[in-house]
Amino acid sequence: MPDLLLELFSEEIPARMQGKAADDLRRLVTDKLVAEGLVYEGAKAFATPRRLALSVHGIPARQPDLKTERRGPKVGAPDAAVQGFLKATGLKSLDEAKIQRDPKGDFYIGLIEKPGRDAIDVLAEILPVIVRTFPWPKSMRWGARSGKPGSLSWVRPLHAITATFGLETEEPDVVKFSVDGIESGQTTYGHRFLAPAAIQVRRFEDYEAKLLDAKVVLDPERRKDAILTDARQLAFAQGFDLVEDQNLLDEVSGLVEWPVVLMGSFEPEFLKTPDEVIRATIRNNQKCFVVRDPKTGKLASKFILVANIEATDGGKTIIGGNERVIRARLSDAKFFYETDLKTRLEDRLPKFEQIVFHEKLGTQAARIKRIERLAAEIATLVGADVAKATRAAHLAKADLLTEVVGEFPEVQGLMGKYYALAQGEDASVAAACEEHYKPQGPTDRVPTDPVSVAVALADKLDTLVGFWAIDEKPTGSKDPYALRRAALGVIRLIAENALRLSLMKVAASALAGLSVKPADAQKLPSDLLAFFADRLKVQLREQGARHDLVDAVFALGGQDDLLMIVRRVEALGKFLDSDDGKNLLAGTKRASNILSIEEKKDKRTFDGAPDAALYSLGEEKALAKAIDEVKAEAGAAVAKEDFAAAMSAMAKLRPPVDAFFDKVRVNDDDAKVRENRLKLLNEIRSATRAVADFSKIQD
Repeated sequence: MPDLLLELFSEEIPARMQGKAADDLRRLVTDKLVAEGLVYEGAKAFATPRRLALSVHGIPARQPDLKTERRGPKVGAPDAAVQGFLKATGLKSLDEAKIQRDPKGDFYIGLIEKPGRDAIDVLAEILPVIVRTFPWPKSMRWGARSGKPGSLSWVRPLHAITATFGLETEEPDVVKFSVDGIESGQTTYGHRFLAPAAIQVRRFEDYEAKLLDAKVVLDPERRKDAILTDARQLAFAQGFDLVEDQNLLDEVSGLVEWPVVLMGSFEPEFLKTPDEVIRATIRNNQKCFVVRDPKTGKLASKFILVANIEATDGGKTIIGGNERVIRARLSDAKFFYETDLKTRLEDRLPKFEQIVFHEKLGTQAARIKRIERLAAEIATLVGADVAKATRAAHLAKADLLTEVVGEFPEVQGLMGKYYALAQGEDASVAAACEEHYKPQGPTDRVPTDPVSVAVALADKLDTLVGFWAIDEKPTGSKDPYALRRAALGVIRLIAENALRLSLMKVAASALAGLSVKPADAQKLPSDLLAFFADRLKVQLREQGARHDLVDAVFALGGQDDLLMIVRRVEALGKFLDSDDGKNLLAGTKRASNILSIEEKKDKRTFDGAPDAALYSLGEEKALAKAIDEVKAEAGAAVAKEDFAAAMSAMAKLRPPVDAFFDKVRVNDDDAKVRENRLKLLNEIRSATRAVADFSKIQD
């Protein structure tokens, strides 16, 4: 079957837009093809700085013919209805219609036949629409064509469109269409400087090969691999290790069509500046990689750049230009750093009195005082030194007012650590200045030092309680203050450090420190706790825990202790993977189902203890005895938070439950016996609730 080659050739597309644009092009074209009945075999899109390209193979040469039946008016309907039906179906007379019998009467049925069109004609119709309506996040209009202002809105000026369609064994046809005066054809262009001449192409394989000859690597993944491989080898040849940076690699590969990797250097004196500042300077200003000395683990005075040209001088001019810019930027960074060191962190804090954190929550200075107070309280709960936690909370935000952080916001916290160490602060205090922002995502490291943990919890809980108090909660996909991330951070800090603390009490304490009070202050901690519960469910599910087990544990209440919830879910999961767990679940479900049916029938519940005098069968007595023993044993295990032992105790219920259902008729003819046996079933349900609500667990 024929293949489609489409290329949209333009001025430079911003690197950050290329990946999504390629995906959008593939999606838009293939969705339209399928909607037109042209089901393809495969499609792949590509992007370089100057082009979007798409290859779709295995497209049928022609649309299938469509036959549809259209129901018309009743036999004997008014002439106006009949004429409307004939016009809509294209029938000449009612003689060409069928009559279909229906309980409501006889109806005319018209058979509409729509012959398929050639695929190339369909493409010529859909492709220009896609080009004109392409969803760029930002676009522009430019120039004039044929004396008229350009009407096309595109990310950058569009120069050429290549569109061919045909079999591999034949010369393909051009899919003919025009967009804003640009006629589709078979002409593209190579590298802007190395091979700018026009190139005639036929199909994708031919197109990709000719572009490669013209110094254009079409596939962005291939460009990334080439850059990474050459950069590693160049660094290794000089005795260094490349400091890899996936985000920078993605960006740089979108800036070049023919990557050429080169190495430059800068003066060693700049290495007195922290590595992170050097890296941020070189990365942000020149999109270059840094290298590390494997012996010391510190940065070396070298950098790696990616050029888009094979220079005749071997790249000396390019390297020299980059070195001049980097030298100037590093000089600025060194000046900022040395200037920052002249002012102690605490001496910067008065400026926070004039900086508003949020109009309803006061200044940054007020917030720092709240975090200090809360960190001191939490420190006693997590085993941290109260004085150190208070001091760390006092200084943690100060680096936001430094020159380096003003220039490179991504190093906030980290610079606080460096400045704290430079002024002689305790190592734990300095570490907390950096780590109180962590974890900032599901893969970010979780602090373990108790001082860092105390300040990190105080920072996040103050944020959460504050925005809950002013009713600025996340809604749908909107979370402008990153409150979901803050809640997940609290959960990970608690779970991964095995902390035992009452979120309700800490939230209430944080609320007491706020100047603003919500209308229903008593309800806020429990509302916030429900939010934590939802976040914990999401996290546990992402870690592979079954969502029904999470619901089964949460149904018992007690979400105030997140660590206990996590441990209970883990133990329940392991138990239900065993034969005893699976069979007990089946028995419990059976008991619950019978109870539900009978409770609905009798319009009552069967609470209360069964009457032992009414037991007539050994299986009843054995089950009742087992329930009493298991309740005591499981309850004691849960009290000691030994959930594995609680599950083992639950397993002892399996044999008597199985025997009960095998030998005992629950709905006995004697009403009292029936009621007693239903109460016994309720005891099974009650016993299992010591560890989870088994009714929430799916089979």
